[in-house]
Amino acid sequence: MNIKNIIEEKLSEIILNVYQLKEISLEVQENKTEYEGDFTIVTFPLVKQLKKNPESIGVELGESLTAQTDLLESFNVVKGFLNVKVKNQFFVDQFKSVGESFSKIEKKNATVMVEYSSPNTNKPLHLGHIRNNLLGFSVAQILKEAGYDVIKTQIINDRGIHICKSMLAWEKFGKGETPEITHTKGDKFVGNYYVEFDKNYKKEIAELVEQGIGEEQAKKEAPVIKEAQKMLLDWENGDETVRNLWNEMNSWVYKGFNETYKRLGVNFDQVQYESNTYLLGKDLIQEGLDKGVLYQKEDGSVWCDLTDEGLDQKLLLRSDGTSVYMTQDLGTAVERFKQNNIQKLIYTVGNEQDYHFQVLFKILKKLGYAWADQLFHLSYGMVELPEGKMKSREGTVVDADDLMQEMYETAKAKAQELGKLENLSDEDKESSYETVGLGALKYFMLKVDPKKKMLFNPAESIDFNGNTGPFIQYTYARIQSLLSKAEYVQKEIADVQLNQFEKELTMQLANYKTVVEKSAETLSPALVANYLYDLVKSYNSFYQNNPILIQEDENIRQFRLNLSDLTSRTIKKSLGLLGIGTVNRM
Repeated sequence: MNIKNIIEEKLSEIILNVYQLKEISLEVQENKTEYEGDFTIVTFPLVKQLKKNPESIGVELGESLTAQTDLLESFNVVKGFLNVKVKNQFFVDQFKSVGESFSKIEKKNATVMVEYSSPNTNKPLHLGHIRNNLLGFSVAQILKEAGYDVIKTQIINDRGIHICKSMLAWEKFGKGETPEITHTKGDKFVGNYYVEFDKNYKKEIAELVEQGIGEEQAKKEAPVIKEAQKMLLDWENGDETVRNLWNEMNSWVYKGFNETYKRLGVNFDQVQYESNTYLLGKDLIQEGLDKGVLYQKEDGSVWCDLTDEGLDQKLLLRSDGTSVYMTQDLGTAVERFKQNNIQKLIYTVGNEQDYHFQVLFKILKKLGYAWADQLFHLSYGMVELPEGKMKSREGTVVDADDLMQEMYETAKAKAQELGKLENLSDEDKESSYETVGLGALKYFMLKVDPKKKMLFNPAESIDFNGNTGPFIQYTYARIQSLLSKAEYVQKEIADVQLNQFEKELTMQLANYKTVVEKSAETLSPALVANYLYDLVKSYNSFYQNNPILIQEDENIRQFRLNLSDLTSRTIKKSLGLLGIGTVNRM
């Protein structure tokens, strides 16, 4: 427990024991004023309850804290603000405690499954997928650090009419080409044929409209869409030729996806495929009808009435007996809880699917699954570019691979401009460009609260100043350089008198585990990202105001090196929670 938490806990005891007031907590802030003290306590919430002026309340609290704890060296009250100065020894002990517990994780004895990515196999991953993957992966890392066992999963949408469109276009126009022959990445290769299908489909629609057929009818009558629909039926009926083509084209896509995931630095413990799960929910339909939770219309279709829940009536089975996405998602959820001993399931999916997940969770609850209360939709806002929204049909979608390459190139240009890596080998330089470029991308994406829509600006993200990944990586590299010059070896030290910069940095380091817990609770990597920025700012203030290598007092010099070392390890660990690497030179 850090010093701030100890003060808060003690204040709550005093308010209960002295004033007999329950459920009132006072805010304890790190003191940023010119008044003496390490922390400031705001007394105004007690004024109405106690019918006393804030100054006298501040004095009473200060005296009670002094009498009942060994924490305080002194206190003063300014207009209802109680400023307390904590004894130096508590900061020294806090620093030692943080160092000793650095690698310890208290296990929660609970397993959480996190679903993210879940792409379609008819096109490559884009900027929206990048936010999804980075968010899901980072949440999984943070949950692990908070003590949970985590299963990272994705369900790949590998079947349906969109897949058949790519397959049909390849059959018609591919002339036997493969990704290897054309030197094209597999997912891009298949995506090109999806675009080719769309071009030909639009052309046929236009021709039918010219013949006097209405546009909506033309969309249904175009020969190429009818062929794609027949191919889907053939697939569902197990046609060997169609299935073989489907397997081959999907294998190209998976190879391409895996290259993107590897470069992005994300991975999965389990992978499910829609082609195996799309029939899963059908058994649940009969179960729901038997329980009276679902009802059947005269045409044979099955529905769930959620109007009492403030929602609408939801179709779960068409009149021809085919399932819809919701049916599949019901079955997949049940299957996941059957096959894994999980206590929570998190879906990382954009906010355009908010309603879908409300309905999914309500239906599972109605079907009697108690774990439905442990389902959570990690809803995130869309990513926009300075030029506006991404639109696939207008060609403004930013390809994930292209964006990662652009970030690498930008980092390389910046590094060459600054001339910082001249003495490194070519291999080390390349590794550094990659780590810094992708670190900039990841940090920029994750520092924004997931619920918010975000504007991604590549040039702004790679700035070496301000709240950016490179700024944080640079501070880490600076510390490594310092420790290298000092030929640093960790040693025990005698107690030292800490100054305000050392105290502030110690408090920031002590906040790490609290931030991780809060981030795991809220599923927001932004808390870790912004903690990192505050930690780095605090370290830079300490570094600029305290001599280290030229410090003559060996005990103080060793303490400052120990403080720098613990800061660098905390930076590295925090960056790791965001999926970001470090470099020793920049």
